[in-house]
Amino acid sequence: MSEILFKVLIVGDATVGKTSFVQRYVHGNTRREYKPTIGVDFALKVIPWAQDATVRLQLWDIAGQERFTSMTRVYYKGAAACVIMFDLTSQQTFSSTIKWKNDLDSKCKLPNGKPIPCILVGNKSDLSARPVPKETIDKLCRDHSFLGWTEMSVKEEVNVSETMEYLIKELMENHEEESNSPIQNQPEAGGFIELNNHRKQPERRICC
Repeated sequence: MSEILFKVLIVGDATVGKTSFVQRYVHGNTRREYKPTIGVDFALKVIPWAQDATVRLQLWDIAGQERFTSMTRVYYKGAAACVIMFDLTSQQTFSSTIKWKNDLDSKCKLPNGKPIPCILVGNKSDLSARPVPKETIDKLCRDHSFLGWTEMSVKEEVNVSETMEYLIKELMENHEEESNSPIQNQPEAGGFIELNNHRKQPERRICC
């Protein structure tokens, strides 16, 4: 059985829920008290993906405070994919996703020189306040070449594992293409990602 290691970055402003997301996905729970990440935290998730393949996800939870951004080039090195998170109830954290994506694209590339696959996640979907229209999020995804975006509630455990399954599927497809050909296709930019809670592979669509 083969083991495939992927380094996945989790980035975004402070307090959007990055550490809680990693804790929920890896350990099935969240921390009750908030402690800001200092620099970077690490976590490992092992996923049986097929009869002959196991995926090992090395998750890098990057601190969202401004004073740590000078170190991101070091943290980004060798990453295969990225999750950029924002708070669905905060316009400021959504606006900051452009800064994070530009920083990522300028410092981290695939072996073929193209940007790494990146998905945009809006956390706290259990709350009612929504200052950013879905159409605006769709446009940002297309303009900045995200794979797509989805809503999540780490607190209620909605779309946590499903989002990562979607990203792993993209990573495995890229891995197979890279193994079979020196030319790796870059995924097209997308909009809203339709996820379900039945642990099937999700389909991507553009939200109307």
